[in-house]
Amino acid sequence: MRIVAGTYASRRLETLKGQATRPTLDKVKEAVFSSLGGMFDGGKMLDLYAGSGAIGLEALSRGMDQAIFVDQSHDAVNIIRRNIAALQVQGQSRVLAISDRKALAVLSREGTMFDLVYLDPPYEKQHNAEVMQYLVDHGMLNDGARVVIEAKKEDAYPASCGTLQFQKEKVYGIMKIAYYRYSAS
Repeated sequence: MRIVAGTYASRRLETLKGQATRPTLDKVKEAVFSSLGGMFDGGKMLDLYAGSGAIGLEALSRGMDQAIFVDQSHDAVNIIRRNIAALQVQGQSRVLAISDRKALAVLSREGTMFDLVYLDPPYEKQHNAEVMQYLVDHGMLNDGARVVIEAKKEDAYPASCGTLQFQKEKVYGIMKIAYYRYSAS
């Protein structure tokens, strides 16, 4: 696995061995970031089920100011920290080794707001609609924020969660990427 574009383009990343995680393929990563506009001019992103941290690190490489990585697996967190150190982006990164629900509660209490949220939980443990509703209900999205979901192609999601509106989806083999955009009004 590697960083596809930006400041750290072509830099290799460590991944977890075995079937515990599904690293996002480089071609899918490229398609996702191209759909989001390719490069960013600052902002904060949440990589909620971070695995190796590849999505958050790609966002930093493409111009995000800060990435928050969340994973409850200690093995995954160790890989994320090693990848952050390898790219020397410790000052732009925060790692939370807790569950998704605990992380959202902590970040909400801190008043953290995001410009990009990437959701790629284990397929059998998804509750993405609940997570999106939490983000909206707790005011955790900046105006124009994007929420991207990586899921099984059979999964269905609501057309909206408040003013977080479905934009489009794209199927890649057995998985799909769904895009949402938040409007503060």
